[in-house]
Amino acid sequence: MPANVETMFSVRETPWHGLGRIIMDAPASREALELAGLDWQVESHNIYSGTGAMIPGYRANVRSTDDAVLGVVSDRYRIVQNEEAFQFTDDLLGEGVTYETAGSLQGGKKVWMLARLPRKYLIAGDQVVPYLVIFNSHDGSSGVKVAMTPIRVVCQNTLNLALNTAKRSWTARHTENVLLRVQDARETLQLASNYMVELGNRGEELARIDLSDHKVQEFINEFFPISEDLSDCQRKNNLRLQEDLKARYYNAPDLEWVGKNGWRFINAVSDFATHADPLRKTKNYNENLFLRTAEGNPMIDKAYKMVLAAA
Repeated sequence: MPANVETMFSVRETPWHGLGRIIMDAPASREALELAGLDWQVESHNIYSGTGAMIPGYRANVRSTDDAVLGVVSDRYRIVQNEEAFQFTDDLLGEGVTYETAGSLQGGKKVWMLARLPRKYLIAGDQVVPYLVIFNSHDGSSGVKVAMTPIRVVCQNTLNLALNTAKRSWTARHTENVLLRVQDARETLQLASNYMVELGNRGEELARIDLSDHKVQEFINEFFPISEDLSDCQRKNNLRLQEDLKARYYNAPDLEWVGKNGWRFINAVSDFATHADPLRKTKNYNENLFLRTAEGNPMIDKAYKMVLAAA
């Protein structure tokens, strides 16, 4: 298990974000909480100076099982317990929701749950499945965030494009009662289902944008330029990255049937952004890549804008 993942489970196979141990059946929330190692409480403790004086305005979030300090937060911070986050998701998605994966990162400072939604979509001839990912933090770094993450089934690539016409995420701060905002989140979730419809429309549009080999090379050069001001090492690295992206566009078996068009290029970039090893892989690379799923991937968004501009 990667170094930064504290505990987690995954159903049937290692999921698209590359983390986790495997179980055979997707559990309901109570079992998922235990399997993910999230069956602990966060307690709010006073903070004292070295002289023993209480420090006003701040509290320490402490894990009940081992007294680990997860973060220092303002006294306005409202803790959302792991059990509450699962209950929130149950209420959001309705009775019978099951979880594909859940777990803890960075020593319990961040937790997540991921549910695979039952409906599948066919976009430009590809089967795409929407996932709902829920992030929560106990260190004060972020609020509760719910986001749709579409996955192209054949290659497990993320397709979380930033679309101006459809929203795919919802956020609540820890200074408000998140649990009372289920209806707000549910309305956003309905908007997020509209996101999948809009993603389908954009996918069909991308498939109609033909790209010459010259234009594809222009795009790749824009991502990884080979210019005279680069050092030999930088030029060598960018050439390597160019060849990797070109191979994903021209040679990927799952794109053999796709014409030379915008949909093919978006999927090649998504494959690169989702699965390519970086030049320097840190020990928590996979965890950081997964945490960005709620925010979207800037490389995929840039590719989308480039293709639209070429239409």
